[in-house]
Amino acid sequence: MNKAVVSRFNKEVIEQGRLDSFQELMDPAFVNHSAPPGMDNGPAGMINTFNNVLRPAFPDLKVVIHEQVAEGDLVTSRKTISGTHLGVLMGIAPTNRKVSIDVIDIVRVKNGRYFEHWGLNTLGPVLQELRKP
Repeated sequence: MNKAVVSRFNKEVIEQGRLDSFQELMDPAFVNHSAPPGMDNGPAGMINTFNNVLRPAFPDLKVVIHEQVAEGDLVTSRKTISGTHLGVLMGIAPTNRKVSIDVIDIVRVKNGRYFEHWGLNTLGPVLQELRKP
């Protein structure tokens, strides 16, 4: 069941930007332990990252989950977020380049909702590549 919650979140929230699914799947007490320092580490910060940063920059954004492992209330996913850089991304003008961001996430699911998140990703190196002429 917890793997299904995480899979649904990735498809409906990250890939499709569905706010109704976000509200259904996100616990109000959610904490993103991987939020950059000084950034909102709650639900608002999480949806902002997807709907105001990533999806506008990559309108064709896709999420592919390669593997998932669940133990207790934790779900670990190895996935790729990909798309074409057609909008401004963190101050970088559109390059029309295809990009892939590799991600490893750990999500604590409580009562069928996202309660905590930890993650590592390759966004930093992707940004460096996009800055190159």
